[in-house]
Amino acid sequence: MKVVNSAISKIDGMDIATGKPVYTDDLDNNSLVIKILRSPYAFAKIKNIDTQKAEKLNGVECILTHKDVPNIRFTTAGQSYPEPSPYDRLILEEYVRYVGDEVAIIAAVDEKTALKAMKLIKVDYEVYKPVLDFEKAQEHKSIVHPEDDLHVNFDIGTNKEKNIAASYKTEVGDVEAELKNSEVVVEETYYTQAQAHGMMETYRAFSYMDHNGRLTIVSATQIPFHVRRIVARALQIPKSKIRVIKPRIGGGFGGKQTASVEIFPAIVTLKTGKPAKIVYDRKETFSCTTSRHAMRIKVKIGSDKEGNIKAIDMQALSDTGAYGEHAWTVFSVAGHKTLPLYNQAKAVRYMGNIVYTNKMTAGALRGYGVTQGTFALESAINELAAKLNIDPAKLREKNIIKEGETNPILGGSKEGQPVVLASCTLDRCIEKGKKLIGWNEKYRGKDMGNGKVRAVGMAITMQGSGIAEIDTASAEIKLNDDGFYTLLLGATDMGQGSDTILAQMGADVLETTMDKIIVHTADTDISPYDTGSYASSTTYVTGNAVIKACEDIKNKILENAAKLSDISKEDLMFDGTFVKKTNEENVLSLDEIAQRLSTGEGKNQLIGVGSFGGETSPPPFIAGFAEVEVDKESGKIDLIDYVAVVDCGTVINPKLARIQVEGGLVQGIGMAMYEDVRYSDAGKMQTNTFMQYKIPCRKDIANITVDFESSYEPTGPFGAKSIGEVVINTPSPAIANAVYNAVGVNVRSLPITPEKILIGLLEKNN
Repeated sequence: MKVVNSAISKIDGMDIATGKPVYTDDLDNNSLVIKILRSPYAFAKIKNIDTQKAEKLNGVECILTHKDVPNIRFTTAGQSYPEPSPYDRLILEEYVRYVGDEVAIIAAVDEKTALKAMKLIKVDYEVYKPVLDFEKAQEHKSIVHPEDDLHVNFDIGTNKEKNIAASYKTEVGDVEAELKNSEVVVEETYYTQAQAHGMMETYRAFSYMDHNGRLTIVSATQIPFHVRRIVARALQIPKSKIRVIKPRIGGGFGGKQTASVEIFPAIVTLKTGKPAKIVYDRKETFSCTTSRHAMRIKVKIGSDKEGNIKAIDMQALSDTGAYGEHAWTVFSVAGHKTLPLYNQAKAVRYMGNIVYTNKMTAGALRGYGVTQGTFALESAINELAAKLNIDPAKLREKNIIKEGETNPILGGSKEGQPVVLASCTLDRCIEKGKKLIGWNEKYRGKDMGNGKVRAVGMAITMQGSGIAEIDTASAEIKLNDDGFYTLLLGATDMGQGSDTILAQMGADVLETTMDKIIVHTADTDISPYDTGSYASSTTYVTGNAVIKACEDIKNKILENAAKLSDISKEDLMFDGTFVKKTNEENVLSLDEIAQRLSTGEGKNQLIGVGSFGGETSPPPFIAGFAEVEVDKESGKIDLIDYVAVVDCGTVINPKLARIQVEGGLVQGIGMAMYEDVRYSDAGKMQTNTFMQYKIPCRKDIANITVDFESSYEPTGPFGAKSIGEVVINTPSPAIANAVYNAVGVNVRSLPITPEKILIGLLEKNN
């Protein structure tokens, strides 16, 4: 490997850093401005809506209500068809299901006019009692979705009469029998809160009709191909009439895996024939899109007195909010990608319901349910270690999955055919992490003599690499007439640097340099199909497609060089610059081949193609260690140090991988200690600005240490696995464990605040 595993800077880094016009709003020109009139009530029915005065306002082009839009239900979740999310929403409808739900779409020549028109719209509501407590949703008298045309593509356990959006269960072995035979049982309930994405660029899109009468949507999205399908269904027009272009996007973290805004400019453009644009402000981004699913997870673990785990039972309840975007899939992976960690257990079970409430919809967010499941399971493992009086690191070393073992619920497993874990250095990650944080010297903790105690805590986690046997990516690479390449991709670089690492893979296969590869992504008219950047798929799934495409064009270069030189292909080799004879004698340069093929002599455009969809979803692993200092008088927590050791297979780009880990850890620390999406008693979101919704800043993070313990994944590109999501999972349980080791208080609901610790201390002392 000459280029892969090199710490190359992002190929677009300088343009972004110097403010070049690369984002969606930079590219718009003179569109109508769209604003949305939103519901002030958590649950209501629109009895009447009067838009006459607003429509007469000079500069207003279009006002749409539920009477003006197609009556077809759809989901905005960006998932492969057939989507497992229920089709439970209309573009606009007579019911509004949370404070902020859309009531009317207003398009005007400028923002001031649109806002003025909004105030002139009169709406009469019939207000209902909202469902706000997700633990009471199933027994609630109010039915969030009373409509008769809610549709699911296959059985996901929906029971809308009980406000159940979906249900899920998986079980291996006899859990009840193993728990009964266990000498020690730990049973606790854990709560994870809703979390906001907090990306830099808010949601935005604009649209226009091109010269052929096709609808073109330019959007800051992680899922351009899914957006095309979602918009086509919602507007009831053929996909062939829609083009979606994704410029650079300023962060997504899973939020832009949901098509939150694209339909609004699209329908305005269809109605008016004019370009239209919507840009969500920060309050709309917080309160009218999606957040992480809040969950309650009851965990029961049985073991013998030596710490050999016999059974794990996880029973969960998830809050999907007003609509079921990502409800079933987020819930399922909370168990599927946590339970395999403890492969020595003889029986495991994960089950529960996802319920509708009258709050903003939950959706995809980095970690995608594994974050919630990891907090619950890892916290319970730490509580088991305390009950057994065993070092939690040693308890894990005894029970964790090892390379070469099989597990029946690893991604890609089929009944009777459990997947073999082909790459795993989790045991080495734990060992290295212990050394880096000084575990043996610092465990359990140390009284600092000033009313404060320092202690360490730990957790482990895994994720996946794409969705096995569902999601597919393709890549094309074109040899240009001057001997350089254009790599066409449908994947989305949302700041993580995927364009760079995919070009690195291509450069290595073609034995060329990075400046010889131009990356073009993503445009549904031009780019090959890619499900989008989610499910930790880009490095693994799209990376494998890039390798196939580059190998394909390499073979075509040799075939065409053979024709041009009249030498058998078998007697030729390609070193990236020259096609040579096997005795190393140069025959043709790549530049000459490219030029001759583009003329009347060759008449051949070389394009390499490759597609890949994984039969498995190889998991990356992390061991995370936190050191905290807790004030015994106030409960105040200071995070002193955080160490993470990562197994993501081969590290494609150490610089970008390290950035990914650091960013994910800070986001996980935010969830652990600060972030909390809160609502009023009437269901209005109270944390809709960065003044109320606190994310950690540099001053809150004392020190982070990141290291890698590479494995080699045989199905991965150059042995790589994913890294994007797994990095957020360990901080919550590791910090909770460190707090317990410091002051003996188990905080089982996130975020871990000084108030909760102080209450725990007072209860303990009483």
